[in-house]
Amino acid sequence: MNIFVITLIIFILAYLILNWFAKTSSKKISKSIRSFTIILSIILAVVMVYAGRFILSLPFVLMILPLIKTKAGLSLVQLFRIWGLLRFLKNSGRFNFNGVNRNQNTQSISLDEAYKILNLDPKKKYTKEEILKSYKKIMKKIHPDISPELTRLASIVNEAKEIVLKDSS
Repeated sequence: MNIFVITLIIFILAYLILNWFAKTSSKKISKSIRSFTIILSIILAVVMVYAGRFILSLPFVLMILPLIKTKAGLSLVQLFRIWGLLRFLKNSGRFNFNGVNRNQNTQSISLDEAYKILNLDPKKKYTKEEILKSYKKIMKKIHPDISPELTRLASIVNEAKEIVLKDSS
């Protein structure tokens, strides 16, 4: 039923537009098309200004990056994991993007935070190989050789690895 109504509305609109084209002069048509183009451009510009805030947001960029072949070849799941790690570190005061509150970054990482950074469960006991495997999995994506901007994040992950290794031995 809905398809029939939509098709009927489209045909009626097409008929009205074609009928208007047939009955009006070419000067009036060109003036109308010009006016329509200008109004549509203004509306599109306003929509793009408003939508630009969302298009350049972090979740949108994270959804788009896997579609673009990145240097590291990250998948969407890996990007969300790194984003979660950055959010956790930023909330704990260990990592920030603008360099404010640097005195918080010098604090040592707690054991619970170290396990969370390495994506390990603090309640379980892990072998040295399992800890190193988790560490290497994270470092493959955030190593400073891949992206020099991630040097601080890599040092935090290194510190977390050392703390977890001390706890496991």
